[in-house]
Amino acid sequence: MPLTLVDSHAHLDMEEFDKDRDEVIKRALKEGIRAILCPAELTSAKSIKITLDLIKKYENIIAAAGVHPHQAKHFNQNFTKKIEELAKAEKIKAVGEIGLDFFYSFSPTREQEEAFRFQLNTAQNLGLPVVVHSRNSGKNVARAVEEEHFTKGGVLHCFSEDWKLAKRMLDYNFFISFSGILTFPKAQLLRDVAQKIPLEKLLVETDSPYLAPVPFRGKKKRNEPAFVIETAKVLAELRKLSLDELAEITSRNFESLFMFEIKNLRC
Repeated sequence: MPLTLVDSHAHLDMEEFDKDRDEVIKRALKEGIRAILCPAELTSAKSIKITLDLIKKYENIIAAAGVHPHQAKHFNQNFTKKIEELAKAEKIKAVGEIGLDFFYSFSPTREQEEAFRFQLNTAQNLGLPVVVHSRNSGKNVARAVEEEHFTKGGVLHCFSEDWKLAKRMLDYNFFISFSGILTFPKAQLLRDVAQKIPLEKLLVETDSPYLAPVPFRGKKKRNEPAFVIETAKVLAELRKLSLDELAEITSRNFESLFMFEIKNLRC
C-alpha cells in the first residue's frame, strides 16, 4: 500500500515557492504526503493571502496563524483580533507559529515574551492548540505556558533542544516535532531525545524551505514537503519501527492534535 505521511510544518507561503508552489504540492502528494500544515505569518499580507488560498484549493492543507517571535516587535493586540477572525475559517487549526527565539533575537526579549503570552491566551480562549518556535529559550517557553495556565496543548515544532525541555512540555500535553536536523551527522544528542519521546506524541516536519535533510543537505537544495520522508526514515530506525508504522503513528498524531481528518489516508 502507498506510504502515508504528513508534514506538520511547511512555509509554503514563502517566496522560495512562488514559481512552482502547485508543483511542489503535487510532488508531495505523489510521494505519499497526505496532509501539510502551513503557518500564516500575520504581519505579512502576502503570507495570509497565499495561505488562505492554499487551504481553499487543497483539502489536504490546513493552516495556523500567528506572529512569529522574529516579528514580535511589530505585535499589538489587534493581531489577536486577526487570529480570532481567521480562526472562524474551517481549516485554521492552530495559533502559530509563535514562541521565543533568543538565538537570533530579531525582536527584543520583552516584546517576544509579551507577544507569545498574548497569543497563548488567544489560543486558550479559542480552544486551539499552538505551534511553538523555541530556540535557546526553552525555560522561558515552558514558564510562559505554565504561568499563563495554557491547557490546550500544541507542538514544539522543529525541536532542537534537550530532553529536560521535551519532558516538561510533554507534561503540558505538547507534541514534539522533528525536522531534517534529525538527519544531520552532528545531531546525535537530538537523536537521543527522539528515542525517548512517547510514540503518541511524535510528529515529523520539513520546516520548508529551510533545513533540507540528508541526503539533500549541502547541495543548496530548497527543502520541500516531499523530503519529510528522509526525516521519517531516520526516526523510524531510531524507534525500531518500519517506515509505514512510523508514518501511520505520526499521521494519527497529526489528526489528534489538529482535529483534522486526513482524507483518503490509505489511497
